[in-house]
Amino acid sequence: MRFFAVISAAFAALALTGAATASQLIDRNARHVRLAVDARGVALLTYTAHGRFQHVLAWGAISSRQPTSGAPQVRFALDYSGGWGTRRTDYWRHFPNQCRRYTGPALVDFVTACDGPDGSHWAIQAWQTGLPDLGMNPWNWFQSAWQLHLSHWTGAVAKLEAWSDWVYGGRWQELFGRVTLNGQPVYGTRATRKGAPLDGYGRLVYLDTYNSRYGRGWRRENAFLTHHPTGIWCYGFYPFDPMKYPHPAGFPRKLRGPGTGRKYRITVEGPGVTPDVSLVVPGLHHYNPQNPSDVSYEEQQNAILDSIRGSDKQCRN
Repeated sequence: MRFFAVISAAFAALALTGAATASQLIDRNARHVRLAVDARGVALLTYTAHGRFQHVLAWGAISSRQPTSGAPQVRFALDYSGGWGTRRTDYWRHFPNQCRRYTGPALVDFVTACDGPDGSHWAIQAWQTGLPDLGMNPWNWFQSAWQLHLSHWTGAVAKLEAWSDWVYGGRWQELFGRVTLNGQPVYGTRATRKGAPLDGYGRLVYLDTYNSRYGRGWRRENAFLTHHPTGIWCYGFYPFDPMKYPHPAGFPRKLRGPGTGRKYRITVEGPGVTPDVSLVVPGLHHYNPQNPSDVSYEEQQNAILDSIRGSDKQCRN
């Protein structure tokens, strides 16, 4: 049985309020969302939010760069005035929409999508990125908001892989996996001590647990970074001190978890401006060292980790 130093589980990732670094954040709690694209690679997002009708232009970014490129990660230029701020005209009023039928892959958290005249894909997704960790109920609108993400890409989207097993003699459950794009690892180079990315490359893995001791339905368990430079991640389901995480005033000081559930949902924002990706894996039962099937499964999962770990020093014996 392996014993992991699950570094990523030790630090809660704080909600980010700065510049979006992935399938780019456009707004929150948007309704009636529509997407248009012109022949020059400019997208127009039309929606209602915050009691107003919004017209947002986005351009200047496609797909993703690798951290080793030496250049900043790609990101959209945005004009929330619908054109007046950058063109001194209400471009949205006479926007020459040339959206074509979407031919890209199926996407999670799908809102709408289309292909541009050049064959590139544009898509909008929406999900609750900012939910609090350890199954806590949101205590402000920001945490429960549905974030609207825009992506623009050609070729493949990020590949998210995940596996489950037991650790510490079978006492706890654990998940591990990796994130790659075109066979290359997805990772960042700078982050805060609490695991919030500080560059345009870092990616958080958002982990939700279903029907756990936190309650029925999906609850956010935690969020943590993929590892530099492997794109690997690992997470152990242990009891955690909620006082070391963002929490509302008066929250009970007793340990939370372990947040093991019937199944787990893992979601990652796409690198650059590629789409967000997600998958669901089943939970495990209690480990029985006398059960040959459990022993065989654990050995199989250990072999998988060995095969993908490479130079990773955080998911180790």
